[in-house]
Amino acid sequence: MSHKNNISDIFVSYTANIKRYISRIVHKEDLDDIVQETFVKSYEASLHKEIKYARTYMLQTAKNLAINHVAKWDNKFGESIEDFDELPVDLSSQSFEKEFESKERFLHFCRAADQLSGSVRKCFILKKVYGLSQKEISQYLGLSESTVEKHVAKGLLHTAMYMEQFDKSDKAFDSDLANFPRQRRK
Repeated sequence: MSHKNNISDIFVSYTANIKRYISRIVHKEDLDDIVQETFVKSYEASLHKEIKYARTYMLQTAKNLAINHVAKWDNKFGESIEDFDELPVDLSSQSFEKEFESKERFLHFCRAADQLSGSVRKCFILKKVYGLSQKEISQYLGLSESTVEKHVAKGLLHTAMYMEQFDKSDKAFDSDLANFPRQRRK
């Protein structure tokens, strides 16, 4: 039996143990990705050097990948406002009208995004709300980067058109309100 087949065989028989071990470190939905990456890394390493203790090597690789995954997530999304020397946005209060308008626009944005089809909505929200790259979205959803790019573009177009309709109806309402006769004081 060749060495490469040995790595594959050990991986297949040891996959459940690897999953069980790293399930204490990462979320359930990330297990398969990390296990798959463990095999790829182990296989690549076996091409360059002999791995004497393949099970231990795979387990250690899985552990390192899981820890790196958690650390990457924490670095990307775990920053607290208290950690900033200077806030990235001005948090001072706006006038009531501006605040209301902002919330109303956000509500319309949410409604526009809600009208998108399933995969288009997922890609669009992951890109525009969570700030993930197309590559990250592609890997997360199991789609090609080209498909993700098309879905995001479709989401942008639909949302922009929806928001434009909102702006037009809002301007028409303001115009009607301005022309509405005011009661005279006696």
